Amino acid sequence: MIICRSADELERMREAGRLVGEVLAELAGLVAPGVTTADLDAVAEKRIARAGATPAFKGYHGYPATICASINDEVIHGIPSGRRLLNDGDIISIDVGASLNGYFGDSAITLPVGQVSEEAATLLRVTEEALYKAIDRVRPGSRISDLGHAVQKHVEAYGFSVVREFVGHGIGQRMHEEPQVPNYGDPGRGPRLTEGMVLAIEPMVNAGKPAVKVLGDGWTAVTRDSSLSAHFEHTVAVTADGPWILTSREVPVAARR
Repeated sequence: MIICRSADELERMREAGRLVGEVLAELAGLVAPGVTTADLDAVAEKRIARAGATPAFKGYHGYPATICASINDEVIHGIPSGRRLLNDGDIISIDVGASLNGYFGDSAITLPVGQVSEEAATLLRVTEEALYKAIDRVRPGSRISDLGHAVQKHVEAYGFSVVREFVGHGIGQRMHEEPQVPNYGDPGRGPRLTEGMVLAIEPMVNAGKPAVKVLGDGWTAVTRDSSLSAHFEHTVAVTADGPWILTSREVPVAARR
């Protein structure tokens, strides 16, 4: 069942989303060679707790950390570790979720560490552009598949590929709700968007082929061909006036770097 949220509920979700955006902006300012993913996780957990919120990921189906920190060929769900140092030339995807006053926010960014290759820089740019192309189609009357089609068309025009095994999702009083939001497919299919629906839209894009596999830790998904992968995500509400990005960062990440 797809739940449509009231105006009051959307305001509450904006508070959760604003917190997630603030945490991501703070973490982005810390990303540098020599920092560990556990360092980032500790900052996120303290910041979320200080706001009176709860990390959405920690303990979810047994996940052991507050953030997901996925480096280079890691697509999503990378587990933070004090042994995992960031190196110049890496790219890191940071995924943050939080529950505040009974509602969830979920957002992700992928960042360069120091100087990165031209391929990596293009992958990050194209993946973020694909997210906003999907968001542009969030309006009453659109179909779910219109979003994924926009992502796929943009990504494949640059020779990159869209991950199939993982998709976006509805979000609200639970972290994952209906509907699923694939990042590929033909337009004009699936549920029709209506006011009050809230979607976590999250393109996951590989520089190489789309196939992925999950490592022995049961969480970390990596590209099968060891190519780079990028992940961007926003929580977005459907309104009569167009998309409302609930996890928008009032100070852009680039301004914090």
